[in-house]
Amino acid sequence: MDAMPTASHPLDTFFSPKSIAIIGASREAHKIPGLLLNFLRKNEFPGAIYPVNPNYGDINGLACYPNVAAIGQPIDLAIVIIPARFVTGALEECAAVGVKNAVIISSGFAEEGGEATGMQDEIARIAQRTGMRISGPNAEGFYNEPAKIAATFSPTVDVKPDAPRLIASRRRIGIVAQSGGIGFAIYNRARALGVALSSVISTGNEVDLGAGEFLDYMVQDPNTDVILLFIEGIRDTDKFLAAARRAAEIGKPIIVTKVGRSGAGERAAASHTASMAGWSAAYDAVFAKYGFIVSNDLDEAVAIAAVLTTSPLPKGDRIAVVTVSGGAGIWGADAASMKGMNVPELSAPVQQAIRGMIPSYGSPRNPVDITAQAVHSGGLQKTMELLETSDEVDAVLVIISMASETRMPFKMEELKPLIDRQSKPYVFWSYTLPSNFARTGLAQSGVIILSNLTHASAAIQQLGKHAAFKLAPPATNGRTVDLSKHVSPTALSEYDSKALLRTAGIAVPEEILVIGRGALDAAVAKTGFPLVMKIQSADIPHKSEVGGVKVGIASKDAALEAYDAILAGAKQHRSGARIQGVLVSPMAKKGVEMIVGTMIDATFGPMIMAGLGGVTTELFRDVVYRPAPITEAEAATMLDELKASVLLKGFRGAPAADVGMLTRLMAKLSHVAAVNAASIAEIEINPVLVHPAGEGVTIVDALVVPVAK
Repeated sequence: MDAMPTASHPLDTFFSPKSIAIIGASREAHKIPGLLLNFLRKNEFPGAIYPVNPNYGDINGLACYPNVAAIGQPIDLAIVIIPARFVTGALEECAAVGVKNAVIISSGFAEEGGEATGMQDEIARIAQRTGMRISGPNAEGFYNEPAKIAATFSPTVDVKPDAPRLIASRRRIGIVAQSGGIGFAIYNRARALGVALSSVISTGNEVDLGAGEFLDYMVQDPNTDVILLFIEGIRDTDKFLAAARRAAEIGKPIIVTKVGRSGAGERAAASHTASMAGWSAAYDAVFAKYGFIVSNDLDEAVAIAAVLTTSPLPKGDRIAVVTVSGGAGIWGADAASMKGMNVPELSAPVQQAIRGMIPSYGSPRNPVDITAQAVHSGGLQKTMELLETSDEVDAVLVIISMASETRMPFKMEELKPLIDRQSKPYVFWSYTLPSNFARTGLAQSGVIILSNLTHASAAIQQLGKHAAFKLAPPATNGRTVDLSKHVSPTALSEYDSKALLRTAGIAVPEEILVIGRGALDAAVAKTGFPLVMKIQSADIPHKSEVGGVKVGIASKDAALEAYDAILAGAKQHRSGARIQGVLVSPMAKKGVEMIVGTMIDATFGPMIMAGLGGVTTELFRDVVYRPAPITEAEAATMLDELKASVLLKGFRGAPAADVGMLTRLMAKLSHVAAVNAASIAEIEINPVLVHPAGEGVTIVDALVVPVAK
């Protein structure tokens, strides 16, 4: 990871205030206003605390003020916990005396709807007018552990002097959550493993400060080494994307959980491209572009964070499994293999060296079964030391039982130096539930014990993916034509769609639109046999569903018969459709059927999609999305992610396809979508036939959907 910048950030006074006013402070220690004050003091906030409540002269030895103006001192942060109807007035008072930041804990705003939404809108206007930065409302606050600032009522920050903090990680995690409860739950679970924290922030309703701006802070924060995001939807999109790019540039890992993936239904859309996008395809596209680590399981996300904060990055995907139990070792090897990692058999010299450290009934092959007996003779640690210097593996999964409350399988004075100098990841999985004795003892050496094998293998896999990720350079919009003057405000037929693509500089086949039966002979003579005939109507986007496509036509008589059948089918199935004519095209050479399309996402704008094409596109849904525009290199990465990628590389003796021309088409179409986002809602090319290498691609069918006016 590159060195972090030392320049100040606009949110420094938010996360590290020197003075805090609690508006609505209370002596009732078990209610939220009392908890806020209590947790600030118990965590030893080093700055000044000013309770504000006209009903008290003092609270627990602190002078209490009737209003913010009466404090008479500079205030970096105001924590507001009063009834919703009084919040805007309190914020106006804060702005008048120069309070820099505010966290609104109070609820009863847009989440309730009705008149309460108007109060939230007024808060937004106050932030815009005064420049005071506001988090919330309906927030749970934040906790900055290194600075000892517990600006929250979450019980996870309650200090218990008789329960010492377990810390094993060298680096710290930062958490940004659009659910306060989940954000502090992530912290709670990470702390139980021994993962150190920088800050956790609950974003609330995001009337001013949003997840994107908080992410930006975490990216530049030198105390934050790994970021965990829990999001429902991004509002400050530009700030989010800028922060995501910066994180990718400096190599700071972001682990994201996106909820709200199970919408009530599919998108209403004309093209397969948009209808298959679902409710989170654009988010997944952004995550992939910037190398986010996606996890849909809370404990898995924490396990990945634990490994990232305790391990160097691997140089490859070769993993050694070292175990004290043969069965557990096989299980570990299976888990690693199912995650796509390589569990190679070790070379004869390495096996011979290990053989001298373990009993004769052990196995040095990989998994390396040192047996329980070798633990007592130091074989486990000696094997780890040998693998540390071996260039045959890139990571080590150590499988042990850590249930004992009295005995450790390591000589701790020897383990710590090994962990301190490790050049490859060591991930520890205990197949028995780890004891507090074991967790505490290993934490002193910088080791975190995981107790879920699936999560442990996922963590190693994601560590490798993060190490291999490379951010693609920005794609410029190139010399793409502005099509706004050429796009009809109404739906386009295939013929019109292809004409538009041709105007944009995309090569499409030469075809003839036949408007009357009498013009068919001339069209057939010019096109030649075999040929294809297709109904043309903006009202019939999926022509095969109405019998509107006839292929392999080899004679004039067959062409006349096909013409009549196509029009009859359209009349039968779409009696009200406006018929433009019948398109006559030469039969394309054989190739791999792919789909390439674009759509506009409400949050992130234009998207490019590619996948397995043809009539089964929606059946298999083997598609991948990215934000547009993309480079040809990004297009190639997208294709590699498809299950259908094997078809492009040559399957069962078939020649390799012209992937270069396909990636060029994808990049070009993405630029068209980006430049024309205001006028074109969707573009779909399905299928595009990808011919053998050197023979190019053929756009068989196309659909352009204009932006609704």
